[in-house]
Amino acid sequence: MQELDSRADQLRHQRAHLPEIAEIATLQGKRTDVENMARDVRIVVDDLTTEQQKVDADVEAVRARRVRDRDRMDQGLITNPKDLERMQHELESLERRIASLEDDELEVMEKLEEAQAELAKLEAMVAEVDEQTAALAATRDEKLAGIEERLAQVAADRGPAVEGLPADLLALYERLREQKGGVGAAELRARQCGGCRLGLDASEIGRIRGLPEDEVVRCEECQRILVRTPESGL
Repeated sequence: MQELDSRADQLRHQRAHLPEIAEIATLQGKRTDVENMARDVRIVVDDLTTEQQKVDADVEAVRARRVRDRDRMDQGLITNPKDLERMQHELESLERRIASLEDDELEVMEKLEEAQAELAKLEAMVAEVDEQTAALAATRDEKLAGIEERLAQVAADRGPAVEGLPADLLALYERLREQKGGVGAAELRARQCGGCRLGLDASEIGRIRGLPEDEVVRCEECQRILVRTPESGL
């Protein structure tokens, strides 16, 4: 029964410490960091898109005004020399304004392209992390299924091992398992306790040798239940 319980403990430890679990946790942390950066860049992209739309609208408005003024001049609608001179100056101002706005437009476009490229890079990183996580999760689930299957087999094998054991002995064993790191019973092999690995002195060996086979024997050092075997050295 102790062997089965130790096997179950090992399987549960293995289940809790699969390397895929730690790797997935690391990837999830990485994904959170990258997604946070991507969120910040999305805000920049949105702001620059809004700014570009505003600059585009300003350029179109000034160009429309320039076209309107030129049409008025070309159609001869302005005949007063002073008005013509004033209109010419206005067209020159409009040209300078358009040039300035186009420079601003180009600068915003360059910034936007850089931000969009950075966002695409971060989104690709997130997608890659998700793909790696999915692969690890599949491996983890496969391993967990195998462990659960073996645990079920151990539990099935334990049933017959427990049958017929006195309730007080079983309770002692369970209590010792809880106190002694999962090992409540150990073999007495070559006059040594398999639990604490300490040898028994000659007098104790003599005492155990004289006990009935169904007498519960416990190690003087660690108090675990000692299971006598042909290799006990008695």
